[in-house]
Amino acid sequence: MANGETVRLAVLIDADNATSGVIKELLEEVTKFGTPTIKRAYGDWTTQNLVGWKDRLHRHAVQPMQQFAYTKGKNATDSALIIDAMDLLYAGNVDGFCIVASDSDYTRLATRLREAGKLVLGMGERKTPEAFIAACDRFIFVEVLKPTEAAQPPQVEGVPELKGLLTHAVQETLRDGEWASLAAIGSYIGKNNASFDPRNYGFKKLGELVRKQPYLEVKETHEASGLLFLQVRLRSSLGVER
Repeated sequence: MANGETVRLAVLIDADNATSGVIKELLEEVTKFGTPTIKRAYGDWTTQNLVGWKDRLHRHAVQPMQQFAYTKGKNATDSALIIDAMDLLYAGNVDGFCIVASDSDYTRLATRLREAGKLVLGMGERKTPEAFIAACDRFIFVEVLKPTEAAQPPQVEGVPELKGLLTHAVQETLRDGEWASLAAIGSYIGKNNASFDPRNYGFKKLGELVRKQPYLEVKETHEASGLLFLQVRLRSSLGVER
């Protein structure tokens, strides 16, 4: 797949299952991975439940997809979204999908899209079932996208314990048994934990996060190009108490 500017993404939103308050931030996040060439939001727009979405849809050029609830107690929105996603997959006009929902009903869809070689981003609340999170290439909790005046983003509750996560990643990516590159650490964690994001722990960047951990030592070096290169190791390897 080419660079992020040429990756075409379909953003499919289950409006019955997502909050409209972060749509601006959500779409900005999507552009980090590619260009949202298709933007659709599914729900029953004849009801008052989605009134908060209506103004925001027009403002951000998101197409509302009408789906009536034919049977009481049954959610037809997820079926409509899944059918459209498969149509888009077979049409071959997109390189990846962003599924905005906190519902395990999309787990098999995410798995199928990845099996077809498509990038799959998930976005939803912390309550999202682990199965759907794991089925995505990346999963971003919308809690970290909420506008805040604080210098640091809010920490998400209930995410994996950080020390064990980082310690294991450093140990698995050590080069010559001593230092691990920050890039390798981030890549390793991302491949094994789809929802990992420094913002889940109150930090904007992975570099900021590792610098604040007392059990890690960080070394800065500059490459010939002038770029800053960060390396990390456990302080325990130096005989220092964690």
